[in-house]
Amino acid sequence: MEREVQRVRAAFGSGRSRPLTFRRRQLEALRVMVQEREKDILAAIGADLSKSEFNAYSQEVITVLGEIDLMLEKLPEWAAAKPAQRNLLTMLDEAYIQPEPLGVVLIIGAWNYPFALTIQPLIGAIAAGNAVIIKPSEVSENTAKLLAKLLPQYLDQDLYAVVTGGVEETTELLKQRFDHILYTGNTTVGKIVMQAAAKHLTPVTLELGGKSPCYVDRDCDLDVACRRIAWGKFMNCGQTCIAPDYVLCEPSLQDLIVQKVQEAVKGFYGENVKESPDYERIVNLRHFKRIQSLLEGQKIAFGGEMDEATRYIAPTILTDVDPGTKVMQEEIFGPILPIVPVKNADEAIQFINEREKPLAFYVFSHNSKLIKRMIDGTSSGGVTGNDVIMHFTLSSLPFGGVGSSGMGAYHGKHSFDTFSHQRPCLLKTLKREGMNQLRYPPNSQSKVDWAKFFMLKRFNKERLCLLLLTLLGVLAAVLIKAGYY
Repeated sequence: MEREVQRVRAAFGSGRSRPLTFRRRQLEALRVMVQEREKDILAAIGADLSKSEFNAYSQEVITVLGEIDLMLEKLPEWAAAKPAQRNLLTMLDEAYIQPEPLGVVLIIGAWNYPFALTIQPLIGAIAAGNAVIIKPSEVSENTAKLLAKLLPQYLDQDLYAVVTGGVEETTELLKQRFDHILYTGNTTVGKIVMQAAAKHLTPVTLELGGKSPCYVDRDCDLDVACRRIAWGKFMNCGQTCIAPDYVLCEPSLQDLIVQKVQEAVKGFYGENVKESPDYERIVNLRHFKRIQSLLEGQKIAFGGEMDEATRYIAPTILTDVDPGTKVMQEEIFGPILPIVPVKNADEAIQFINEREKPLAFYVFSHNSKLIKRMIDGTSSGGVTGNDVIMHFTLSSLPFGGVGSSGMGAYHGKHSFDTFSHQRPCLLKTLKREGMNQLRYPPNSQSKVDWAKFFMLKRFNKERLCLLLLTLLGVLAAVLIKAGYY
């Protein structure tokens, strides 16, 4: 493992990944890979998660293609040096911020969206000019094997390497020094990644999870709200890090929400959910049994059917859920939707704030002031009002957590910035040395006063132009007067 990291680091040291033309070629090659091997990619995702080709394409492939197109379009702008504001002491110098690659990046992917959550950060790392080691999740083994096979065929093999394997291989990989690590997964492993990174002072981006709450106000269109909640909750069989984990609502809304979600599920998947090509399965038996255990002692208002042989768990709604029970103590990551009654929005805010900060927060209401109040009164990685999950699809918004739901962010320019060092540069001349006498010893009150003027004085552009015109006017008057005499 050490030899592999050193090999990739040597390739980065050659400088080959830095030119924009090279970065663009690699991104274009990645796009060609996705387009040429689309059937293989969809088949691998389908084998891992029982996902239809339509769902695999719309939930994973579209995201990747859109990210590549955005990077190719914006890369020259994002990679260009940005002028920095100067003060009076440096107004004749050149000051700018130059994005530069960090070096060798480790990307540890997730199993629930094994293609998109591995390739999307890779796109940002390539665009920023880094070398990358990719570690796909071994849980989605078909997608992991395919990535290990395809990426070397399309990308530079020296700069971009795929490492497969399980806990042992990942542990060994984390012993190596990287310049940045991006990990997507659960909080427990996130802590292990951060601890390993700390030994080398390696910065990390941790995309974790948590229990993302969804508040439904009585002043809202319940048909629309419940349809959107059902879509986000049961997509990918609930195995989505920003799925609404539970619903908070007034007690009088509980039965209505159950009815409306049930109607939405029937509309999505038909009378027999198990036979629907649009409904996935739990990824493996361990997770199936974990989710099964969450139902113990709960009041099932709808669903609850299971088939261990095929890892099928029906869309399930729980009512009158006690916040102290197991289902409310861990991220569900499955098709179970608990409803927790609260008196009002204020109690919902208190309920959310008494727990760890979630990756996402959702609120449904016609009252825009209430939505803003709930956003202001809580903290979460991201927010969508009157919908779920959709903030993830907007590349202009940073995607990431806060507190125990993660740190750092990516998507679009935020990916480019995550994998770049914003290097401050000030270029001076060896002339105009007289001005520098202010900072050379010996010091004096006069020098301090002049330094305060040059360093602390703030001028807007209009005032600065006026000052320069005034100085030019004074200079012209002096020259004219001197010529007259």
